[in-house]
Amino acid sequence: MGAALDAVLYVETVAEAARDQGARGEFVSRLAGAISSVTATHPLRVAVDGPPASGKTTLADELAVVLRAHGRDVIRATIDDFLVPRAQRYRRGRYSAEGCYFDAHDRAALCRVLLDPLGPGGDRRFRHAVFDGATDTPLSPPASTAAADAVLLFDGVFLLRPELFDRWDLRIFVSVPFEQTVDRARDRSTAVTGSTADTADIERSWRERYIPAQELYFAAARPTDRADIIVHNDQLDRPTWEVRPH
Repeated sequence: MGAALDAVLYVETVAEAARDQGARGEFVSRLAGAISSVTATHPLRVAVDGPPASGKTTLADELAVVLRAHGRDVIRATIDDFLVPRAQRYRRGRYSAEGCYFDAHDRAALCRVLLDPLGPGGDRRFRHAVFDGATDTPLSPPASTAAADAVLLFDGVFLLRPELFDRWDLRIFVSVPFEQTVDRARDRSTAVTGSTADTADIERSWRERYIPAQELYFAAARPTDRADIIVHNDQLDRPTWEVRPH
């Protein structure tokens, strides 16, 4: 993390300790400003990590809007487009926490087609996806060329694991109590389908697969210790952040 970002975030953190954070829009604008302050000789690769239903995708989308409004070329991508085939994802069982952590994503492809081309010495020719989870089929979109000062905003789970950690130039972790993510997942499903029929399956998925997988991740990778920024997103209208010293 660059010295410019250290300075910006130090000022922000001190100020936020003494006053109310303000509206979510103001928060997102400040965080986008902190991202913009980071300099690199290649496109800036930003991880937006966090548990399922923590709000990381929404936050990454909001940051993209603000950065684009300020003239930055933004690449939006997600770990959901780097899945492996369903049979491999669930080979240990549909509710296996180990399967969720170890088997769900094609990390080698993520590095090969996206993170490494955008990194030091890369040619900036990238693909943002390799798999369509809805149809359980591979994808091969045409390669694009990133601007030298582009920002990659990449959201997903397990992004700060050892195999990926050094591929990021800025690491954001969206923190929400695990119990609250269960409530959000139930609410989200009901809002989309208009029914509570899937409540039992969501409950089991979170209790047996997703939360235990996050516990494995925390034990193996210590993401909240290693992130550059932690966003506390338990109050959606009033998120706060902190900088982790390294």
